[in-house]
Amino acid sequence: MALENSTFSSRPESLSLPVTEKGEVPAEETKEDAPATGVFNVSEELGHVVTTETSSPPQVSGNNNLSFQDKMAAREAQANQPRKKLQGAGQEWGKFGWAARNKRRRQRYVEKNGRCNVQHGNMRETYRYLTDIFTTLVDLNWRCSLFVFVMAYAVTWLFFGAIWYLIAYCRGDLDHLEDETWTPCVNNVNGFISAFLFSIETETTIGYGHRVITDQCPVGTMLLLLQAILGSMVNAFMVGCMFVKISQPNKRAETLVFSRNAVISLRDDKLCLMFRVGDLRSSHIVGANMRAKLIKSKQTQEGEFIPLDQTDISVGFETGDDRLFLVSPLVISHEIDSRSPFWDMSQAQLEKEDFEIVVILEGMVEATGMTCQARSSYLVEEVLWGHRFSPMMSLAEGFFDVDYGAFHHTFEVDTPSCSARELALAAARLEAHLYWSISSRLDEEKWEGPNLTKQSKNPVDSESVSGKDGGGPTFIVGGVTDSQEQPIVGEQNGSVTTDQSETEA
Repeated sequence: MALENSTFSSRPESLSLPVTEKGEVPAEETKEDAPATGVFNVSEELGHVVTTETSSPPQVSGNNNLSFQDKMAAREAQANQPRKKLQGAGQEWGKFGWAARNKRRRQRYVEKNGRCNVQHGNMRETYRYLTDIFTTLVDLNWRCSLFVFVMAYAVTWLFFGAIWYLIAYCRGDLDHLEDETWTPCVNNVNGFISAFLFSIETETTIGYGHRVITDQCPVGTMLLLLQAILGSMVNAFMVGCMFVKISQPNKRAETLVFSRNAVISLRDDKLCLMFRVGDLRSSHIVGANMRAKLIKSKQTQEGEFIPLDQTDISVGFETGDDRLFLVSPLVISHEIDSRSPFWDMSQAQLEKEDFEIVVILEGMVEATGMTCQARSSYLVEEVLWGHRFSPMMSLAEGFFDVDYGAFHHTFEVDTPSCSARELALAAARLEAHLYWSISSRLDEEKWEGPNLTKQSKNPVDSESVSGKDGGGPTFIVGGVTDSQEQPIVGEQNGSVTTDQSETEA
């Protein structure tokens, strides 16, 4: 125990971590005269060390006389004290207690499940919803749809039941219930409950044989026809709404999945933005078509601010690669070229950007023939630079096996951190350097050959051809002569004439 006490007392009361994570800056110190102490709180659940800012530890009298367990209990109680927040407004608390980088989390335009995060307000033309009541009822949530479904039948039953009761009351059928010589409009209708039951039996075409209309009531016959027609319309309308709501194509989109992250890496020596899409059902999507949009606010040259501006991201529209045969999971690739909005974006600049990539998959359900659409989005922090998707397909005995457990898995690969523009310029410089280096070597071999050495000693030999008067142009095979030493005769109006001897040669 003495050894434990001596070892534990030698530990310093406060430790500082000189480690700053990427994208974090140390927090500002409050005052030099009141320094805060950092206490290590080892979390068994998280498995990492967390620095908490607490007040100065209380001075315990007789500290050397305390046992090891008492010291551990005191330090644990001190570590559990509330932490002082040193970060300023708009800062996030870092992993080791320091203020993180000032970066506001972007509000999603489209959620990961495809729901558009847009709410319409201050709409003054709400009557337009009633002009398309069928679509309005289909777009309601299930709670409202079930309430409307029940109330539609209940109101019609009550309405026609009240009319049947009113007819019996006006004709005096209720006053002659015991009179066997009286012929009522509807037999065995002795109150509102019986009239309500007769309304239900009439509209649902249920005939129990106890309550029945007679031929002595023309008004009742017309009401019976009207209720039968309106009841059929209500049945068709409400059953149609429920059927469409149950078989909505957006439910089919629940089995169309997108990868959790998008990646940027090299493919065929070109930077590409890639994400993965798959279909969990064995029934296929006919005519699947993929689109992608870049959602980013911008300001025009005239000073106009456009919030959430939409820019197309090509995923193979020109080549037809956007039309998918979605039988197995596919990796959709966007080549970052000069027409891409990511042409000038490097890895360092990507971390500073604020945008959202919305991907849309459209197609027709093979089983029902209805068109469905699946959507998802990727924020900046969900785009991984220098990663690639793990393979998930293997060849089994007689079929291809797809492992959806690796659908979201990525791994790091060697990828340059520069932008696609800089990468293209570097490739162009390298190609130009190789071209000129090859040309220079050929020129060196040409000018340093034996013909040039021999001709430098004897400028005029038997292979040279001169003019008639000896002053014409000299042509040396395999060599070069100086045009300034021997004047050219026969040059007229900027053209060189060739004499007969030169022509014969």
